[in-house]
Amino acid sequence: MKYRYLPVTEKDKNEMLQTIGVESIDDLFADIPDEVRFKGLMNLQPPLAEPELMKEFTRLANMNKDLTKHASFLGAGVYDHYIPVIVDHVISRSEFYTAYTPYQPEISQGELQAIFEFQTMICELTGMEVANSSMYDGGTALAEAATLSAGQTNRKKVLISKAVHPEYRMVLNTYARGQHLEVVEVEIENGQTDLEDLKGKMSDDVACFVVQYPNFFGQIESLKEIEEIVHGHKGMFVVSSNPLALGLLTPPGQFGADIVIGDVQPFGIPAQLGGPHCGYFAVTKKLMRKVPGRLVGQTVDEEGKRGFVLTLQAREQHIRREKATSNICSNQALNALAAAVAMTALGKKGIKEMAKQNLTKANYAKRKLEEAGYTVPFTGPFFNEFVVKCNKSIAEINDQLLSEGIIGGFDLGRTYKELKNHMLIAVTELRTKVEIDSFVKEMGGYHA
Repeated sequence: MKYRYLPVTEKDKNEMLQTIGVESIDDLFADIPDEVRFKGLMNLQPPLAEPELMKEFTRLANMNKDLTKHASFLGAGVYDHYIPVIVDHVISRSEFYTAYTPYQPEISQGELQAIFEFQTMICELTGMEVANSSMYDGGTALAEAATLSAGQTNRKKVLISKAVHPEYRMVLNTYARGQHLEVVEVEIENGQTDLEDLKGKMSDDVACFVVQYPNFFGQIESLKEIEEIVHGHKGMFVVSSNPLALGLLTPPGQFGADIVIGDVQPFGIPAQLGGPHCGYFAVTKKLMRKVPGRLVGQTVDEEGKRGFVLTLQAREQHIRREKATSNICSNQALNALAAAVAMTALGKKGIKEMAKQNLTKANYAKRKLEEAGYTVPFTGPFFNEFVVKCNKSIAEINDQLLSEGIIGGFDLGRTYKELKNHMLIAVTELRTKVEIDSFVKEMGGYHA
């Protein structure tokens, strides 16, 4: 074989053509009129020998600005966190990364137990009673929570705070069109949900209100006050939450949340070109039969030995789609496993310590930037992200930072017109004091 990466030889091709009864590959396209067929050569670079090709790919890969060489202060939903080394060792085992659907529990006990442990830890973090085996990502989980709420309450209006991640709100709007739901956004005041606006828009035709905790600006929302407003109109209370922050914050379940969703990317999933991620979905017990996706339950076999099985699944999600509560009947098993391994390796004390470092280091960075002359427009308590006002475009600032080996914060002007020249800065446990001080120094005189 001349090129080892080609799938078949000329002999293979001829044998296949003979088997199907044609003389050439062109005969396979005989039904396509000659005048519309492409003739000539594609506008492609000439092929390279394998060593040259590897060099070219390496050159292109080296153009990437990755987190091994740059200190990142970019968050906005994807964070640079510590990943225990054991995570890769476990998820690289062939029985996990080649596994598909564990429909046959007799041969899937390892996979099923891993999912069960994931569900258990999500329940412990969120303060909820039931969690599913994971969703595609946080945005999908949020949209599914809204449609579940609409079905449960038989109402067609969904309220969502403008302080919820902009991309999550876009996913919700996409879902809403298909489900004929009306989505109404609640305004922001001082970086948090405007409770007066919420009171004015909350009514008896609202299926649910969705809030983020901490919100997109890193601010800690007042879930107690929000819960009273929402449940006062018998709407459902949906909270999108960073699971790492719940290592310190009071869990939404203790504030009466009906559904808690989010993305477990902070646990064991690297920041890699936007995905893949892994959403979580947790509910009260009364809603467990409405949960989208899969649930793994614990049982015993005929000999009394502990075992795990898929349970409480609505068959409509597989074969009677027109009656389905959700079109999702899958999950992110491999990433859920990564999150479960990371949470197990860190343990309760480790997660709390990791969250505490995020809080402490973010507050240190905020204080240093204020000392350098920056204005922090939102005054409420925050977790590991905060906003600063600058005197020039964030794109220009970030270009300058990148030249110094620093990945800057998120340009809020891209999604909030009123926050032009405002930067959302994330500080995780991986940022050292030296890196934070260097970031503040490089930010220099960009303050307004």
